[in-house]
Amino acid sequence: MSLAYPDYHGASVTAVGPVDAELLVVGLAPGLHGAHRTGRPFSGDGSGQLLFEMLYHYGWSNQPFSTGPGDGLVLTGCRITNAVKCLPPENKPTGGERQACRSFLAAELRPPRVVLALGRLAHNTVLTALGLRQADRAFVHARAHALAGQRWLIDSYHCSRYNLNTGRLTRHSFAEVFALARQTLKP
Repeated sequence: MSLAYPDYHGASVTAVGPVDAELLVVGLAPGLHGAHRTGRPFSGDGSGQLLFEMLYHYGWSNQPFSTGPGDGLVLTGCRITNAVKCLPPENKPTGGERQACRSFLAAELRPPRVVLALGRLAHNTVLTALGLRQADRAFVHARAHALAGQRWLIDSYHCSRYNLNTGRLTRHSFAEVFALARQTLKP
């Protein structure tokens, strides 16, 4: 429970979606008025609006929105998590927080064939959790990096309102990332 927001979930936020999903979307951390409020990654905030629209459009979700648990959302072949499980101070996870949550992320990284990292921090945290050097796989939007065992890490700018408002990320460039993920998962 959050003292400033007593009606909020205010605790660690666990992943949503089937544990054996082929696609794992990894975000940064719970948003204050999104996952920190609802208890579900990307639900109920601006970042989640575009994410859930894309998941729906590309066939990983039964609906193009998520307001929180109980809204009818069903993910198929997709799981969503964050690099850090609790709301970080000033929305900037510290190294200690990333280290404390690393084992949770490492466990999430076992089943998926494709990991979609939303932002450089998520990208770097995924590589660290896999025991891989960041220097060998630089973050580049819409780039797929080969991992061991015919698995892939795909990078995207984070779908934050800031990135959308500044044009760093557009609906089109975000859609390209999901098209790449869908293509990568084809047998």
